[in-house]
Amino acid sequence: MASVTLRDVRKAFGSTQVVHGVNVAISDGEFAVLVGPSGCGKSTLLRMIAGLEEITGGDIDIGGRVVNAVPPKERDIAMVFQNYALYPHMTVADNMGFSLKLAKRPAGEVKERVLAAARILGLTDYLERYPRQLSGGQRQRVAMGRAIVRNPQVFLFDEPLSNLDAKLRVQMRTEIKELHQRLRTTSIYVTHDQIEAMTMADKIVVMNAGRVEQIGAPLELYDNPANLFVAGFIGSPAMNFVPARVAAGPTGLEVELAGGLRLAAPKVDSAPAPGRDVTLGVRPEHFAVTADGLPAEVIVVEPTGADTQIFCNVAGTEVSAVVRERHTFRPGETIRLTPQLTYMFDPGTGARLY
Repeated sequence: MASVTLRDVRKAFGSTQVVHGVNVAISDGEFAVLVGPSGCGKSTLLRMIAGLEEITGGDIDIGGRVVNAVPPKERDIAMVFQNYALYPHMTVADNMGFSLKLAKRPAGEVKERVLAAARILGLTDYLERYPRQLSGGQRQRVAMGRAIVRNPQVFLFDEPLSNLDAKLRVQMRTEIKELHQRLRTTSIYVTHDQIEAMTMADKIVVMNAGRVEQIGAPLELYDNPANLFVAGFIGSPAMNFVPARVAAGPTGLEVELAGGLRLAAPKVDSAPAPGRDVTLGVRPEHFAVTADGLPAEVIVVEPTGADTQIFCNVAGTEVSAVVRERHTFRPGETIRLTPQLTYMFDPGTGARLY
């Protein structure tokens, strides 16, 4: 196992800069997730760590060694790809042990390592089968087994669950997390799915347009987003954003929404001056249906079983609320919503007002 440190890592294709000075420190044994929308540079960053992409600037340190000029096969990493990348003419056992055979390891050692990985992954009964005889989840386990047998310093996962159906993805992410808890190998996982990031990571690196927006533990990012991007990306359903203006109230600062609706402003260290435009953030689960809240015109009601999601028009902005209670609201009906926790952001820079 080893730590991974990225120092001012940059990547450019010609004159186009795609990764802009990324600094990330991943501790030995940590499970870090790089998350962000398509095109944000997360997979490019992973490929640079693996040595599959040359870096334009900065340093990549694995286990205390700068590996900028070290070939991929000498970095002591193992990568699990989105498309499994299994050899169709080889059995499961041969696929899992292939890298060890290339390294000319003794046959007895190869068999022992393959069997050990198969036991961990529940593949013991499938070792003589071919990839075409396996389900998608089983193929992904074989791909992980191929990585495990190498006993690398670092595991790299490039969106490994994207090709699986929703139910299997939930199962597999639990299995990957359990596997990490057992092996404690440093792992870096790339995904665009923030639910995967929240449920699997020890540390999340939120990326946008080739830059790191925020780094932290899952609940730290959920509770304390640094800016509008992180607030809108972390959490499902996404945080609601409502244009507002700071106003002086009889008992302190308030935020005024369209139509003159007012709320108590969230407490911040440096209070913005009255008259300043802000963006008010409210997570759907932080709304409560009350008798004296903000008037909200119901647009759509989506019951999901345990929760009900209500899409409403509040002060000219569409917002969503998630409530546990069961209601029989109808489109066009006016209800009252009270935000129990709010955030304020600068609409120009996107920075959160703390």
